[in-house]
Amino acid sequence: MIRVTYELDPPEAAETLALIESVGRADGPERVRGHVVEQDGGRAVLEFPAVTNDVALLVSSLLAGEWADSSAFTLCRLVEVDWPDAFLPGPAFDAPDRVLVGAIVKPSLGLSPAEVADTAARLAAAGADLVKDDELLGDPEWCPLEERVCAVAAAGVNYAANVTGPVETLLDRARRVVELGAGAIMINAFAQGLDALRALREADLGVPIFVHRVGAALWARQPKLGIAPAVVAELTRLCGADYVQVGSFTGTVYDSADDVRAQIRACHRTIGNARRSVAVIGGGVAPDNASAQLEAAGTRSGVMVLFGSAAYDGSRPKNELEIA
Repeated sequence: MIRVTYELDPPEAAETLALIESVGRADGPERVRGHVVEQDGGRAVLEFPAVTNDVALLVSSLLAGEWADSSAFTLCRLVEVDWPDAFLPGPAFDAPDRVLVGAIVKPSLGLSPAEVADTAARLAAAGADLVKDDELLGDPEWCPLEERVCAVAAAGVNYAANVTGPVETLLDRARRVVELGAGAIMINAFAQGLDALRALREADLGVPIFVHRVGAALWARQPKLGIAPAVVAELTRLCGADYVQVGSFTGTVYDSADDVRAQIRACHRTIGNARRSVAVIGGGVAPDNASAQLEAAGTRSGVMVLFGSAAYDGSRPKNELEIA
């Protein structure tokens, strides 16, 4: 049984939603059909007795199913889920009770493996606990993935290599970069598919998984049709992400301050026995605003401040990635 809450208009379309997301017809078998169990104005709570923990089918029904195509709704937004215990694997590693510092290798494209290694080493020397690939960097001919990982590992950097790419070789690619010394793996989970994240988690690779959220905005940004950002963050965590991006308070990304805080709570709140994820605050984060990001977040436990292009501003004294 899974229980979900939607913001809905018109309210009387709640029963239609329950049918679309389960049996499809009013004469469908009772044992598997969804039901509206509570309704208060524009909010409807639905229960589904036969929901599967198959991630692709979960997305196909509750998160991005045919309801999004239906003309029955002018507003339909998933805002809350009561997840069954042990429904999905969750993170492999618990978020530490402190602030972590992350940094991204820039420029996004064009660097050779040696240049990536040199850049990563400089970021680590400046204070980065984890240095990660950009979401656009995969396995290009000018910077092959395996050569890049070897070079960065040789530089002694804790490095998250982007393994996003052809699905048929995804697990082999992930195992290989770990063998070569990557301290974490990164995946564009909403481009690759959330079930690919679950597969990486259950492969038990022995390193954390950093999930880049590119593509998630197509689910979460539209206030009238889609999914609340906190639900997206929560599902990402439960599929196995050790690091979950939650936006920032800088104004450079779409998330409102309340949405960022809700996503941080989604990374940390108790859900059965699932471990906490590190909530990654990123998007316009710089050495001169990192402390303000943490203050706005209201916590210094289980969070990362992720520096992007601002880490390369040579006008800053010592170019250190510091937080107060």
